[in-house]
Amino acid sequence: MTEILVTLLTVLVVVGAIPGVCNYLILLERKMAAWMQDRVGPNRVGPWGLLQPLADGIKLLLKEEVIPGHVDRALYIMAPMISVFTTMLALAVVPFGPVEDAPWWLRFIIAPNIDIGLVFIFAITSLAVYGIILGGWASNSKYSALGALRASAQVVSYEIPLGMSVLGIALMSGTLNLEQIQSQQAAAGLLGWNIWIQPLACLIFFTSSLAEANRLPFDLAECEQELVGGWHTEYSALKWALFFLGEYTHVITISFLTSILFFGGWHFPGIATAESTYMFAWLVKLMVLMTKVFMCIILIMLLRWTIPRFRFDQLMELAWKIMIPLSLFNVVLVMICRHFELSNVWLLTGSVTMFCVWGIVSTNMRRSELQAKSPGYRMAAAAPVAATSAASGGHH
Repeated sequence: MTEILVTLLTVLVVVGAIPGVCNYLILLERKMAAWMQDRVGPNRVGPWGLLQPLADGIKLLLKEEVIPGHVDRALYIMAPMISVFTTMLALAVVPFGPVEDAPWWLRFIIAPNIDIGLVFIFAITSLAVYGIILGGWASNSKYSALGALRASAQVVSYEIPLGMSVLGIALMSGTLNLEQIQSQQAAAGLLGWNIWIQPLACLIFFTSSLAEANRLPFDLAECEQELVGGWHTEYSALKWALFFLGEYTHVITISFLTSILFFGGWHFPGIATAESTYMFAWLVKLMVLMTKVFMCIILIMLLRWTIPRFRFDQLMELAWKIMIPLSLFNVVLVMICRHFELSNVWLLTGSVTMFCVWGIVSTNMRRSELQAKSPGYRMAAAAPVAATSAASGGHH
């Protein structure tokens, strides 16, 4: 009975906290966008604008629920529910604290000891594409349909490098359990963090996760210039808010997984280690993990307001010509090192070498494609050389 009560309490806390956290993350992102663009941002509701999320929530709750007459009503209502349900369910196996050191009345994971935790997360989050497709189809609008087609193609494409990027972690750790992956890094110390032996996998995982969450620079499905709002163009009020909640919940999940898989989770040298047994050590470990997650969220927000949006052909080329081959090479490298029992230094060296070599190859391929497609490109590329030669000749 105690286990059941603790589980129910954990579920209620997580489900109740996520909407509030997402609301204040939106406020933080608006403040950061204002700071980066030399603006003020929300500052009218409450001190420093801190009550703005409450005002926005009340507005969405009280706003009239408009359902256009030309939509498929059942699927139209079901789509945002699927998006929120799938992103929330993925959090069930994500440890958001030191599971082994938690007091009896706390549990830092909803479903502990799931040996296929990573597979469960990928399986559940891949179902979110059905919410996108249904939203675009049920809206009976060409803009929504095009947005749904873009989003579904993007999600399906980037699921491949996303899944392959964590295969190396599974091979090195010998498990798909997130709790055990976290504990193994903590037991190995700072140099045991997976980021030091698989930096390429971390880059592929983080980039693919951004594409999965439709975050800039991968938000082609919501491109305002030609698609207005994408698959949720016909949505408003609370139904639109559910789509937005699903996206920000996905951002939180990305940040937790990046911190746990590659940055040691709750481990930090000196203050939060596997040997830490002082009073409230679990609280310190919890704060360390939350700090890493928060820094990851900040990075995602900074990228949104720094990097311009890709074109759709560039988006697909990045997935199929760069991310998938790199993730495949990374898995092969890990298998070779494991089979021949090579040092982890070879993993680090191989990852950096593959990234540099593939960057040079991709750049040369892109240059060759541009030269073949556009004669003007060759003239523009040759113009600086000719100008430099002329200036040099005049000087002499």
